[in-house]
Amino acid sequence: MTVTAVIGAQWGDEGKGRIVDELAIESDVVVRFQGGGNAGHHVWVGDTQFTFHQVPAGILSPKAHCVIGNGVVIDPADLLTELRELQDRGVELSRVHISDRAHVIMPYHKLLDKLEERERDASGTGNLGTTTRGIGPAYVDKYARIGIRVADLLDVDQFRSRLAIVLSQKNKMLTQIYHSEPLSLEKIHGEYFAYGLELRKYVIDSQTYLQDQLREGKNILLEGAQGSLLDVDFGTYPYVTSSSTVAGNSYSGSGLPPRSINHVTGVFKTYITRVGSGPMPTELTDEIGEHLRIRGYEVGRTTGRQRRTGWFDGVAGKYAARLNGLDSAILMKLDVLDRLPTIKICTEYSYKGARLTTPPPTVEAQQLCEPIYEELPGWRCDTTKITNADELPAAAKTYIKRLEEIIETPISAVSVGPKRGQTIQMK
Repeated sequence: MTVTAVIGAQWGDEGKGRIVDELAIESDVVVRFQGGGNAGHHVWVGDTQFTFHQVPAGILSPKAHCVIGNGVVIDPADLLTELRELQDRGVELSRVHISDRAHVIMPYHKLLDKLEERERDASGTGNLGTTTRGIGPAYVDKYARIGIRVADLLDVDQFRSRLAIVLSQKNKMLTQIYHSEPLSLEKIHGEYFAYGLELRKYVIDSQTYLQDQLREGKNILLEGAQGSLLDVDFGTYPYVTSSSTVAGNSYSGSGLPPRSINHVTGVFKTYITRVGSGPMPTELTDEIGEHLRIRGYEVGRTTGRQRRTGWFDGVAGKYAARLNGLDSAILMKLDVLDRLPTIKICTEYSYKGARLTTPPPTVEAQQLCEPIYEELPGWRCDTTKITNADELPAAAKTYIKRLEEIIETPISAVSVGPKRGQTIQMK
């Protein structure tokens, strides 16, 4: 029996979906433990592309049961669309399960998300770069104890009673603060109760199910969304996501006991990317940054926005490795660096004359941090057809070894392309 958590160790978009897809072959259960439809896990099977927003990326494994955990916020309309599309492509949905305790993204969450971003723009404070899918407002309601959960959708009277109380509050905000039209109780109740009826067959008591799987000695894979540097507590606050993205939340977001986890794997790119606003000390706005963006196809799967690119940030990488207690790391997109004559790694920050080896706590300080680089030679050859670690160019091995030293974590695998079979086992 193993319980493995797969965690993004940068600002998201590291390639977690691809790794979960490969690890799911040996897993009995895959669990998404946080986030929502703002995630975009991308998997290639041969020449066929799949993108997952709420369904765990492990669903393409022929045996793995996939649980959308209690820590996820669910958009039922989008989830039903995603499920139908997967079914149309021949994916078996009887292995999909939804926690009855997961919170639901409601229409007022999406509307408030857009209005709040618009208000930030108008006030000159600058928006946070959210996907405006209602993720943040849904998590706010969860912790304000006024959220609607999946279980509520299954009881027509209970749902109406809870919705009426919450919608009364939300309509006051919409009309009195944002001067928007109020939302209809009847329309939302009817629409979302219908979603509940459609989703009912997938809904389970997920923590009991997972604890039973644990007792039976099954292999469980915990799938994170976004990345550690976007964690609501430990990321570049306030330019973060609205949930906890680190390994410590994999327990509470799934319902498994803390001592059950055996292994934590962090996923890194060989460089770093970010979508939206917020500090990024190693950002490149020159031709090298453009090279990384084009070669790495750095476009958001959910938003379609181009990602900002930069050299590998070893300060942030070590911070994420320690924060998650990583047992191993997986390095993605080595092939994107194939053509570069030299490659840089940020090992420290310079901040007001001082050298920092860990990120400062405020974005104001982080925006003043200047990267201090080491420069290594590139390998200037194609790595995409390499399948054995011994065949990697000497300069690539040196680069990988140096990253291991900086993040204080053994690198167990390296990806040299987007497809299954393009992952090299290192150790």
